[in-house]
Amino acid sequence: MEVILKSNIEKLGAKDEIVNVKPGYARNYLIPRGYAVAATTSMRKMHAENMKQRAHKETKILDDSQGLAAKLSALEIKIGAKASESGKIFGSVNTIQLSEALAKEGFVIDRKSISINEEHIKMLGTYEAKVKLHKDVSAVLKFEVVAE
Repeated sequence: MEVILKSNIEKLGAKDEIVNVKPGYARNYLIPRGYAVAATTSMRKMHAENMKQRAHKETKILDDSQGLAAKLSALEIKIGAKASESGKIFGSVNTIQLSEALAKEGFVIDRKSISINEEHIKMLGTYEAKVKLHKDVSAVLKFEVVAE
């Protein structure tokens, strides 16, 4: 069964994509929760018209995302954490702290679009995180965990 996605769904597709899913998944999960609509003939026509109107806006958004990715790649953030003398952190550093540190630098980025490469950061040092800015653009953010 083909559906038109109304929002980004991980491992399925991005907003406004037409994807083929099993009928039960569409009827019981995607459509009732408002994540998708059935791809009928009339919905496909509306979708095509909306995509035409949105095409030039997407190029501007993509250019802005690429510019932001370049700025984030050049940026180095320091996150303060309480640590022992051996360099072990009390607690761990997570995406919420990265998002707050980016907000202090003037970049408002949702914590859900940030993924840290390591499982848990529990030591002082330099690390990398991946920031997804657009479905085609992501940036590598370098950050350093320092003792307070």
